[in-house]
Amino acid sequence: MINQIAMFTAIIATVGAIFAYMGGATQANAGLYKNNAALKKTEASNQWNFFQAKSTKQSLAELARDLTAKDEDKAKYQAKIDRYEGEKAEIKTKAEALEAEATEWDHRSDEQMHQHHRWAQATTVLQVAIALAAIALLTKKKWLEWAMFGVGGVGVVVGALAALHI
Repeated sequence: MINQIAMFTAIIATVGAIFAYMGGATQANAGLYKNNAALKKTEASNQWNFFQAKSTKQSLAELARDLTAKDEDKAKYQAKIDRYEGEKAEIKTKAEALEAEATEWDHRSDEQMHQHHRWAQATTVLQVAIALAAIALLTKKKWLEWAMFGVGGVGVVVGALAALHI
């Protein structure tokens, strides 16, 4: 019984260390991805500010066009209005693409956090299995040894779920 529990404890401790490492890695990835999302959101915000500036310039050009009496000045202001409209369309497309990228980074961050929680759950269950192994060694109760194997199996299954992104 002692050798069997010692071997189980060593294996489960090793697997638990791997799971803990994976949990830390996925948590770090989640933070990195969330940071990337924030950067993309800032870039999108900058583009929307640029869009707003072009809209203001366009509005001023429309006002100038409407207030001027000369046809050649009206044509000049209309050309500016048309240019601003085209520039705004490009800026809008870029801002929307950046927002989509930010959303994708947020989604990837959420996935990593979910996976991190699975790794943490697996690690915790394996730590409980190790504690049960120690109690089984001290008390020499066979049912505790079986509980240790069962809990260890559950921990490995939860770790497999983490590895499979479930």
